Amino acid sequence: MEKSSFYSEEEIKKEAKRLYEKLKKVKFSLDECYSFAALTLEINKLKKEKNAVILAHSYQTPDIIYGVADFVGDSLELSRQASETKAETIVFAGVKFMAETAKILSPKKTVLLPSLEAGCSLSESITGEDVRKLKAENPGVPVVCYVNTSAEVKAECNACCTSANALKVIESFKENKIIFLPDKLMAKNIQNKTKKKIIFWDGLCVVHKEFNVKQIEEIKEKYPGTKILVHTECNPSVVELADFSGGTSGMINYAKTNKAESFMMVTECGLSDRMKVELMQKKFVGTCELCPYMKKNTLELILQVLRKPEEKQIIEVKEEIRLKAKKAIDYMMEIK
Repeated sequence: MEKSSFYSEEEIKKEAKRLYEKLKKVKFSLDECYSFAALTLEINKLKKEKNAVILAHSYQTPDIIYGVADFVGDSLELSRQASETKAETIVFAGVKFMAETAKILSPKKTVLLPSLEAGCSLSESITGEDVRKLKAENPGVPVVCYVNTSAEVKAECNACCTSANALKVIESFKENKIIFLPDKLMAKNIQNKTKKKIIFWDGLCVVHKEFNVKQIEEIKEKYPGTKILVHTECNPSVVELADFSGGTSGMINYAKTNKAESFMMVTECGLSDRMKVELMQKKFVGTCELCPYMKKNTLELILQVLRKPEEKQIIEVKEEIRLKAKKAIDYMMEIK
């Protein structure tokens, strides 16, 4: 920490205790909380001075979520929340496509991405040119893209969707064929619920493709009565075993409202950590997978980007692309 950011021992101890009250539920020690308390103090001070808001996706680490985040949730939900604030700057602790979505919805705000390495296997599996080729090969077929896509890709699509409303968006079109991209496993899960013909892209989430039936069966045997909550980016054979399948918000709501005591969150590890903190009276069991991209963001990078962002950390979207991408998002928002 710089001298100008010096905090007294009393201030750091107080902040460490605040952090520990949350993070002890995910096995952080008081000493660990003390080690980064000055960082969270400085970040929280700076964001007020710079009229900034910090968004943290549910897959971020607990020190970010409970240390400095103003809003925590899904990517689109976070972008919408930020657009409604009076903040001049948005720091998105997530991945690049999420920061782009925030810029699409808040063009006059400065949007910052802490880690330049925070990508996404789904978003990076397809380009705008790929979509144009798909449309040329399938003339007149509407294109629906999952929110896990770049602004460039969204701009080439008729509609955007989330894991929660993908089926609803697809069913809203009168055509019997739909191009869905980029997640082929989600496309297969949707195909099982619709009579429309789904033409899909060959994209995969590096996290969710790793889950398998054996893992689920082992948890069911070891913890009878456990509710299995599965993200729809998983293989259909895994989704078939779920008590609930959907996106992270749906999984959270299910865990909060269901009377069961034990749950398995078949998704990225960050969500289970979040639930252990927020639903400490319930038990969360089983394996999880870490997203190598989400974990690129750190408190140190958030502090750096707030102090003096590098040019590449400032997210820009060309206005022509932004307007076209926003149309795809607006279509989704307008479906009743």
